[in-house]
Amino acid sequence: MMNGSNLQSKKKKWEMSDKERVQDLQRKLYLKAKQEKDLRFWVLYDKVRIPYMLREAYARVKENNGAPGVDGKTIEDIEKEGVEGLIAEIIKELETKTYKPMPVKRVMIPKANGKLRPLGIPTIKDRIIQMACKLVIEPIFEADFQDESYGFRPKRSAKDAVIRIKENLKEGKTQVYDADLSSYFDTIPHDKLMTLIARRISDKNILHLIKMWLKAPINEEGKISGGKKNKKGTPQGGVISPLLANIYLNELDKIVEKGKSMFKRMGVTIVRYADDFVLMGRGISREVIAYLKRILESMELKINLEKTRLVDSRGISFDFLGFTFRYDKDLYGRNKRYWNVKPSKKSEKQIRKNINEYLKESLHLSQEKLIKGLNSITRGWINYITIRGTSYPAAARRNLRWYLSNKLYRYANRKSQRKSKVYRANLFALAYY
Repeated sequence: MMNGSNLQSKKKKWEMSDKERVQDLQRKLYLKAKQEKDLRFWVLYDKVRIPYMLREAYARVKENNGAPGVDGKTIEDIEKEGVEGLIAEIIKELETKTYKPMPVKRVMIPKANGKLRPLGIPTIKDRIIQMACKLVIEPIFEADFQDESYGFRPKRSAKDAVIRIKENLKEGKTQVYDADLSSYFDTIPHDKLMTLIARRISDKNILHLIKMWLKAPINEEGKISGGKKNKKGTPQGGVISPLLANIYLNELDKIVEKGKSMFKRMGVTIVRYADDFVLMGRGISREVIAYLKRILESMELKINLEKTRLVDSRGISFDFLGFTFRYDKDLYGRNKRYWNVKPSKKSEKQIRKNINEYLKESLHLSQEKLIKGLNSITRGWINYITIRGTSYPAAARRNLRWYLSNKLYRYANRKSQRKSKVYRANLFALAYY
């Protein structure tokens, strides 16, 4: 016989949405991991294949609206074929342990410096299972992650990292070692990564899933490479890859922020966003940099010397996450200085490039659709560069307004045979914010 309180509790669970049920489970896992630092979790695989977990995983994959993988299936295709049918198929494969990921589709994405960056795109089915696994194991590792890590973490963002850097500068930590790792996602050693994961997870089925994703073959223009012989790397573009990358670099965070390491003795701290990080202190000696390199070498990682430098930010500005940090003179002519945080030239160049490419591709769009697309591009960038109490984006906003005015003037002249002034004026008024 079920008493009143148990019935009420069960009714509440029935009424919870998939998202709420996932969050409830995540909260319990996080608290358990936080309370017991040495606990290894044995039973997690069954949680990955819970229907509400997979439904929520699909919802998040759909929200990201990524490109199709090697099977060519899009979200629209999945919707037509039936989402529930796909989830039932996934549950059966996970229960019978017959699931195997398909090859990862590799495409090359242009970088700002003209080079190409490899992006790995799993199929939507594989992305759903990766997302479900991520939803289950992420809270466990979140309990261990350091406060100075900001990339690809719940309730943390690049803005938080920028705020922290400015706080460090105000505290006098003006020596900055601006570091970048060479091809980080492609060089993570599988054996060392799996050792770190196994410190917290003992469920062999979860570990097997992660191993399969790490060793999934790469399909690049029909040519297959990698596979079981591959011993390094996690595809940039995989749903679970950012979490795995954070798990590995958390070792560096712990060395810098905890214990009695040279970093701690010298008052050096770290601010990290994925594989980009800065060391900050009142003084960063050659010994500290050499010590950092030895740690990274033991992790089989290398510093990208082309993108890495040591600066005294009181005299030389530095860029990080699309912002320039500079010690400027007071605007009102007083004999004072302040820490000016503004969008970097590279960031401004990129938004102009995005607008230019969009306008080239949108010559035949209606005014309504054109404006909607432009608003999405400009507002997203402006929201990113605006950090209340920290950044100063006014000049960048003026630059964008001037650029957009000129580009839309030319666009309107191409679009309208009569070169209508009214058309141009309306277009700009609607497009700017």
